[in-house]
Amino acid sequence: MPSTVGSEGVEQSDLARPEERVHRFGRVQRLVHRTTGWLMLLCVATAACLYFPPLAELVGRRLLVVTVHEFSGVLLPVPTLLGLFSASFRADLGRLNRFAKYDGEWLRRAVRRIKERPAGKFNAGQKLYAAWIAGAVPVMLFTGLLMWFGGLLPWIPRTSAIFVHDWLALAIGAVLLGHIRLAQRDPLAREGMRTGQVRLSWAREEHPNWLG
Repeated sequence: MPSTVGSEGVEQSDLARPEERVHRFGRVQRLVHRTTGWLMLLCVATAACLYFPPLAELVGRRLLVVTVHEFSGVLLPVPTLLGLFSASFRADLGRLNRFAKYDGEWLRRAVRRIKERPAGKFNAGQKLYAAWIAGAVPVMLFTGLLMWFGGLLPWIPRTSAIFVHDWLALAIGAVLLGHIRLAQRDPLAREGMRTGQVRLSWAREEHPNWLG
């Protein structure tokens, strides 16, 4: 079908063309993120049912809740460990683990609420969140195992493990809520994690140093 020209000289066929997209995440990255997310939500939800009496009374079946909480916590690092077999996943972990000079500028502009911020494939906020989770999960797993198996390391009091586990769980819950809130505010970013592709205009605006 021949294209028609509008009053401003723009071809109508151009207006109907879908916006150009670029590849952002492979299947492994998306699967690891999704699986880890569900396991994290299971941990948080069951922890809430264990520590808040109204929820505990509403849900009941405390032994089942404890079992789900323990096994979802033990399984939490597994998706990431399996993802290490993928070269593309390891490459993204390397990007998350390296802070560039422009990441400091991103943080300064974020504090001042300036929208235009330099970022590579991952911005500085995403790198800090990944570092936080990467450090918090092993501590939660370690203290959880100490609580689960009381005699595992007898020189570490169980009360100390409970103290660290509980307060770190609250911190993780707060950070996780912030992560979910930011994701809800950016549907185009969620689209990239859901489909593996993002709009080129979004990539150039939000991650200008990524595509070069």
